[in-house]
This record gives sequence, structure tokens and C-alpha cells, in this order.
Amino acid sequence: MRHRALPKALFALAVLYGSYALTGCQAAGRTGAETVAQGGGSVADAGSGYVATFLGRGACTGRGRPAFAEVDCGSEQAAASVLARYYGPRTGGPRCPESTDFVLHITAVDAGTSESDSVPEGYACMRNLRPPHPGDPGMGGGPLTVPGDCVYTERHGVVKEAACDGSGPHEPEFRVDRAVGSREDCPPATDLYVQVGGGAPVGCARRLS
Repeated sequence: MRHRALPKALFALAVLYGSYALTGCQAAGRTGAETVAQGGGSVADAGSGYVATFLGRGACTGRGRPAFAEVDCGSEQAAASVLARYYGPRTGGPRCPESTDFVLHITAVDAGTSESDSVPEGYACMRNLRPPHPGDPGMGGGPLTVPGDCVYTERHGVVKEAACDGSGPHEPEFRVDRAVGSREDCPPATDLYVQVGGGAPVGCARRLS
């Protein structure tokens, strides 16, 4: 996930992880994607009017071939489950749950027959069924920045997540202690403001000793 400094057809799936920016307040945005293709079925969210047959909430996916095919959650192939499923682009859309490990982006599919056979653009918020869970606080990954996460300075004006226990390739420099409504709500000892999105969009981070 990258934070920027401020004054921060087929079902085509893209798996998004992360990177970040620094100084003042930072806007969160993830980079890096793995693209796969998945055929068949339509998808749905509550009240959408579409039939929930592909990657609806509670569904599971595998990690074999085809990549991220929907599988029975009780099978040995099941690797991740859908925490939430939304239509439309992720930018400006509903925020994924904080326990999300990665996001699957699904491109629009026009079946050419009826609305119920077509699939709009959307995204699924995914959680691994077994560790590791990069989206958990302090683990150094995941699509969201949450309280408990740590970051390091990649270059001037840009920071990225790092595992808080130092087990990753980069040493953590700051820890996000809390998320608040505005910079003024952060404690006086705050060293870095990170725009994390959601209902409390500003993360208050302190430098680690």
C-alpha cells in the first residue's frame, strides 16, 4: 500500500496487496496485482437483484488451477473465504472489513442475454482460512492500514508497511496507534499522520524507539 504526502467475457480477477506515503497526512492506495481468469456464474450482494452464484459472501476459493476457483469451504482445496462482496469500483466504494487479507477485483461481464446473466464490475474482500494473515494488525501486509500496523520510510515522502516484530525485510519505524476523524484528534506526541480511510480516516502514528 502506498501513502502519498499531503499538506496522505470472463471473470477477470486481480489480487491487490499493498504499499504507502509520508509527511503531514497520507492517502492510502495499494499497488501490485496478480491477474487470473474465472469463468461461469453470476455474483451478488444483498439487495442487488443479482443471483449469488459466484464469490458471494461466505463463499470460498482455492489457490490451485484455475486460480481462485470457487470451491466448497469444507474441502482441502479451500484457501480463503469472502468476508464481503461489493459492486462497482473499489475506489469510492464500501471499505473492506479490517480483517481482510487481500482483495479480488472482478471486471464486468456482459453475457448479452439478460441482466441476471451479466456480471457488473466489483470486488471481494478475502480472508485466508489459515495463517498467515497479512491483514492482521502489525503483520506488514493486507489491503488496509489499521491501528497496530507499522510502516518504514521507503524514500522521502513515501512509507510502506513493515512487520512490527521486525521479521520482514524492512525494520519498522512508526506504529499507527489509533484512527481518528481528523489530525486535530491525534495525541500531541504523534509523529506521522496517515490517511487510512473509512469512518476514522486519519491514523496517528508514533516513531518507534
